Amino acid sequence: MKVSFVLNGKPVELDFEPQETLAEVLRNRCHLTGLKVSCEVQVCGACTALVDSLPVSACTYLAYEARGRRVTTIEGIGDSERLHPIQKAFLDEFAFQCGFCTPGMILAAKALLEENPEPTDAEVVSYMDGNLCRCTGYRPILKAIRRAAGLMRQQEAQSPPREGETASEASGGGRFRTHHE
Repeated sequence: MKVSFVLNGKPVELDFEPQETLAEVLRNRCHLTGLKVSCEVQVCGACTALVDSLPVSACTYLAYEARGRRVTTIEGIGDSERLHPIQKAFLDEFAFQCGFCTPGMILAAKALLEENPEPTDAEVVSYMDGNLCRCTGYRPILKAIRRAAGLMRQQEAQSPPREGETASEASGGGRFRTHHE
């Protein structure tokens, strides 16, 4: 089956089997290996990708469900020249050890902070509940997300909205949702 969607800001059309998961397509056909597969049952968050800015478990999300949507992986949010503020915050706060869970953590945090730029610690913990880390403990991750929230607010304050766009639209505003909805 042929399916078109936007992958990391670029339109793509891919041919794959209807039973293939988004994780399989991204890793095996697109060679985007930042997304990790671990539990394969929607528990660990290592396979998190963003579909229309919302986190999904790519290990169980069928790839054809991405048709006509915007898919973002860790490779699509920053580069070696300019890290995304969340990537920078994770580095600054040492919020990783082995790095296996880090891409999923960063993408889930991105979705959270785009919908709720000033979350409480309790909101961060609740939202990140589906992302497991077996190495760091969670304090550095929480500190990194708080730091990233500040960096993103600072960045947003320095760049005005585009013509015809409200500040809320420019920042991806909307209803606060957990990734379990």
